[in-house]
Amino acid sequence: MVSAHILGHLGEEGWQADDLKRLWLHQANKTMNDFIGKKVLGREPEAGEQPNILQDYANTSSSRVDHRLLTELSGPRTGRPGVICSFGAGYSVGSVLVQRA
Repeated sequence: MVSAHILGHLGEEGWQADDLKRLWLHQANKTMNDFIGKKVLGREPEAGEQPNILQDYANTSSSRVDHRLLTELSGPRTGRPGVICSFGAGYSVGSVLVQRA
């Protein structure tokens, strides 16, 4: 459901998964994040494409994406889009497409 949501959101805006520089996924399950990243990109995410903080900070609840953005100084380069997606219990999912100006 999450990968379909992200791909649909990209399509609505005319973006392609291959254009993404980063996928910031909010879920306290690294295996699930890795599975979604692979489904969205159609391949295994390369190092740095799908930042994860679980190994460093454990579950930071709803602040995980914000924390990763603040601690990652190498965010998307000019013109390179990324997606922020949060999902969880109750099959809720939401995403924001971002691009550094």
